[in-house]
Amino acid sequence: MAGGKGERLYPLTRDRSKPAVPFGGRFRIVDFVLSNFINSGIYSLYILVQYKSQSVIEHLRTGWRLTGMRRDHFITVVPPQMRWADQMWYRGTADAVFQNLNVVREYSPDIVAVFGADHIYRMDIRQMIEFHLSKGADATVAALPVPIEDATGYGIVTADANGRVTGFDEKPKHPQAMPTDPGRAYSSMGNYLFNTGMLIDVLMEDSQRSTAHDFGKTIIPELFTRANVFAYNFFENQIPGLNSYEEPGYWRDVGNLVSYWHASMDILGRQPVLDLNNSRWPILGSEYIGPPTQIDGARLESAAFGSGSRVEDATVKRSILGSKVRVEPGAVIEDSVIMDDTVVGRGACVRRTIVDRFNQIEPGAQVYAGGRDANRYHVDSSGIVVVPRGRSVFATQAIPMIGV
Repeated sequence: MAGGKGERLYPLTRDRSKPAVPFGGRFRIVDFVLSNFINSGIYSLYILVQYKSQSVIEHLRTGWRLTGMRRDHFITVVPPQMRWADQMWYRGTADAVFQNLNVVREYSPDIVAVFGADHIYRMDIRQMIEFHLSKGADATVAALPVPIEDATGYGIVTADANGRVTGFDEKPKHPQAMPTDPGRAYSSMGNYLFNTGMLIDVLMEDSQRSTAHDFGKTIIPELFTRANVFAYNFFENQIPGLNSYEEPGYWRDVGNLVSYWHASMDILGRQPVLDLNNSRWPILGSEYIGPPTQIDGARLESAAFGSGSRVEDATVKRSILGSKVRVEPGAVIEDSVIMDDTVVGRGACVRRTIVDRFNQIEPGAQVYAGGRDANRYHVDSSGIVVVPRGRSVFATQAIPMIGV
């Protein structure tokens, strides 16, 4: 499911959908769920898109191409198709799948996995499938244990000692604890497994009623009373290659600028909370073809770089630079994310700032909360400054032409 607006991530989502937002110097958010499927040996993937989808479509076209030699190995983008006269946009997550039941019927799978595309995490989905089969479940909800005091902000799943779902409440005032941990509650991760027959039946039924047409708001809260619905404890998922210093069960909803910034900082340092250097469970994505990163006389501390960047006599601390970023002499970058094709000018100071792609930070600029240039951009209530996607770098490039 890659169609969300991502309004709380504005202005990073001004020109793109949330799954297409860059992350970690060379990835997009959508790369994490796709990598989880591929690493789990699941190669039949439909990507349902909707709002401002061109960026994610282009990313999938260039970075996620399977061989096509087998009919069941594919990654296919599916926009709203207006298959019925009274339907245009997807009205909710359940409606999005309902409008594409034709592709489900075409392949006749035993199980359909419905996963969101806008979270940062690693997961072996095969282990969830094994749990689903072992329980004889009709549907399974991926559940993240969260502290009970924080559970009022989530969709909370209540389950018995066997894992069977007995309740589902959206942001409850008095959340029910997990059966095995009184200090935590099960939060729905928005990832589901369904037996195909069950899925088709409930979506056909839901389409005839006036509901939210949403898995979390309608389908699961109604389904557990009449079917075998189970909660899968995400903390039990084991990822190969995990380091002892990493956070077990790492999962972040990067739905707003603060959570996005914190998740970006989580991949930095000698012992990062989320270490992306894991050859046994790699995060995959498009490759930039270009020169290596070049560092000349720079002062670096806990920094990560994409390919083709150049830092000359500058300071970069606890920051992520994407591909083809140029940092000129005397510049200082701290606690920031600088995306692709950006130039940070001579003597500029950028702190706790997210700079979107194709930007030119002027020489001597002060881009941080309280800095003289911060108010030219978007300043979040948390003090994070966001420089929206720019266009200035294009002025020095040849105009591309496409023949149709």
